[in-house]
Amino acid sequence: MRKIPVYTHPAAGWPALISSARKLMDYQTFLRGSASVLKSNQPQGGFDCPGCAWPDHKSHKAIDVCENGIKVIASETMTNKADAAFFARHTVSELQGWSGYELEHSGRLSEPVYYDATQDRYVAISWDEAYQRIAKQLKQLDSPDEALFYTSGRVTNEPAFMYQLFVRCFGTNNLPDCSNMCHEPTSVMLGKQLGVGKATVKLEDFGQAKLIMMFGQNPATNHPRMLEMLAHSHEQGCRIISINPMREQGLSKFRNPQKPTHMAAGQSDNMVDDVIQIQIGGDAALLTGIAKWLIENNKINTDFIATHTSGFEPLREWLTQQSWADIELGCGISHAEIINLAELVANSPATICTWGMGITQHVQGDDNVAMIANLLLLMGMIGIDGAGASPVRGHSNVQGDRTMGIHERPAQKLLDSLERVFEQPMPQEHGYDVVTGAKALIAGKLKVFMSMGGNYAVAAPDTKAIQQALTTTQLNIFVGTKLNETMLFPGTNNIILPCLGRTERIVTSKGEQFATIEDSMCQIVPTQGKLKPVSEALKSEAQIVADIATHVFGSESSIPWQKMSEDFDVVRDYIAQAIEGFEDFNEHIRTAERGFHLYHPARHRVWNTNTGKAQFEVPQYPITYVATQMAEATSSFKAEPETSNSINGVPTSEQKVWQLTSVRSHDQFNTMIFGYHDRYRHTNRRDVLFMHPDEMNRLGWQKGDSVMVTRHASKNSTAQTRILGPLVLTEMDIASNAVAAYYPDCNDLFDLDTHAPDSHIPAYKSTTVVLHRVNVDAGIVDPA
Repeated sequence: MRKIPVYTHPAAGWPALISSARKLMDYQTFLRGSASVLKSNQPQGGFDCPGCAWPDHKSHKAIDVCENGIKVIASETMTNKADAAFFARHTVSELQGWSGYELEHSGRLSEPVYYDATQDRYVAISWDEAYQRIAKQLKQLDSPDEALFYTSGRVTNEPAFMYQLFVRCFGTNNLPDCSNMCHEPTSVMLGKQLGVGKATVKLEDFGQAKLIMMFGQNPATNHPRMLEMLAHSHEQGCRIISINPMREQGLSKFRNPQKPTHMAAGQSDNMVDDVIQIQIGGDAALLTGIAKWLIENNKINTDFIATHTSGFEPLREWLTQQSWADIELGCGISHAEIINLAELVANSPATICTWGMGITQHVQGDDNVAMIANLLLLMGMIGIDGAGASPVRGHSNVQGDRTMGIHERPAQKLLDSLERVFEQPMPQEHGYDVVTGAKALIAGKLKVFMSMGGNYAVAAPDTKAIQQALTTTQLNIFVGTKLNETMLFPGTNNIILPCLGRTERIVTSKGEQFATIEDSMCQIVPTQGKLKPVSEALKSEAQIVADIATHVFGSESSIPWQKMSEDFDVVRDYIAQAIEGFEDFNEHIRTAERGFHLYHPARHRVWNTNTGKAQFEVPQYPITYVATQMAEATSSFKAEPETSNSINGVPTSEQKVWQLTSVRSHDQFNTMIFGYHDRYRHTNRRDVLFMHPDEMNRLGWQKGDSVMVTRHASKNSTAQTRILGPLVLTEMDIASNAVAAYYPDCNDLFDLDTHAPDSHIPAYKSTTVVLHRVNVDAGIVDPA
């Protein structure tokens, strides 16, 4: 057995502080960035860190931000500018060849620009001219549905509300957002089963939990602020289990920078008690085994089930039909191990299930979330202290944007409310989500694309096809703080509108403004930047929306767009009238030190579902789905004399099928690439393929070998064979038959046809591939 390199230091601690300081210097913003760090997540006059959606602690800390947050702050507070002078030096064709890292470090967008095809460059344009061009193109559309309006989760509540209102007044529900690519199964299934697609827990529940089951998440890399609460929970006697195909090395111990004894004496807190290393995509099978054992051994909460739920009998019957052999095949965990985990669940008086995108981003992502909710309902773990559902969102306000109405499938209640408040008809037809919107874009059905933040083409599957499709539109509009790859594939008209960042002051004729966000646990908190904007030409997102709306609708509009952009209290007053739970919004947000918690009916055992009760759901896919897919792929390969790929025609009978998953580096946030150093995974590059060293040894391969990854199109997909590489083979403690590559670098392996049925979440976390070791210089191919 080959030894796996282990990160021997605790998570966070001195390495995190050193890395954070280096990142501030890397962005040349040490003083400006450090001043913002001190204001991050502060209750009075501070801004909410844009790094993640983890809630703030009620206790005040002088510094309340993690390493990941500092990197995001460094990115935003840099003073180098991607202005007209920058674009004069670089053609768009040249910039298309830049890496994500190079574009991220090119500077802050600091003045409006448009694409001049004759020069192949972005050139300066006045704000008014930009608005006139936008309004002209929007008014020329044959239908409002020919435009797609994307939103990133970085947008705060007030401009998000204005944005969705503008889009709906324009006449469409084409409002896809980043939720479509991350937690859509959570929104869909928790909404169906519990009545609200959000967390049922508060942060305080983690301190009272006796068992925390973490599914498919890596907080040490993606939301490090969670580590402190996990360590605290463990200290209170809570048992913590990580269920993940990868043994993430940042989850064993935590050295808290807030504790002098930790930093001075080298102490640390324990976190995870055990890691259940399931097969990729095996979560629903594992949860099926746990639920089956609990029911068969009468370890469920029958009183809660009888009083508060419906659909139990169909679920019980389905569980009875599942064989232990299929359960083991589906998850890769033995019967005995599953029983041990089930006994922990049975003996816990307070259980929290928390999950990330390792649960959601699968074809069977809806089933994964449904089975987590089923387990909590079987045990009566909704509506009691220390227990409940805790999805962990990524972007800092992705949940708030949904609450504000950024949704392509809005509830009728929302549309009725908007019509009542604004006395205007709202579009009733559902709009495009990310997947259907991208397909419509590729098919030439869309003439206008607008992005309020984000990096749509790179975040979505089929990146190259989307980028090509963007070149065929009549108008692309990008509102953002940084240059990214999606902006570099211009249509007939391409306009970039630079906006203020979260760390910068918003000053209007009505004075300095503050905005609000909603965290992962339904807490509404204020956010107010304090830095001088990096450019006088920058406008707030609210101002940009108001200006576009004014140019599109003209003076006849009855909605006071400019008043809203000048005074965010006006926006909040409208939100209070239109969005349930925000009554007296302005008063509540000003009187509570850390904001206020939105009422969550399920937390109080009120079920706003179709049945009026919490709903058990039977999974749609067989629990052996992944194993079956791999078997079918292997069979189809053997049935052909040669592979359809172009790598030397290696006989398919020699191929082994692998399950590939995408992961994020410790040096990135979503599609933002801060650097190349993944501290916990011992690599300083992104073109890598992670594999267990035992698998390497079996194949006779070595760390550092070059490997090509080939995905053959599934029978349900219209996509062609896809090839990625060469990638450098790197060691990781990952489940057998599994490999991993970095997101979004591997996105062209995924297609728009492979997604969950109801939520349409793309399957970034699971696809079947074959591997070839190659000698790049000699052209030699060695199949796995």
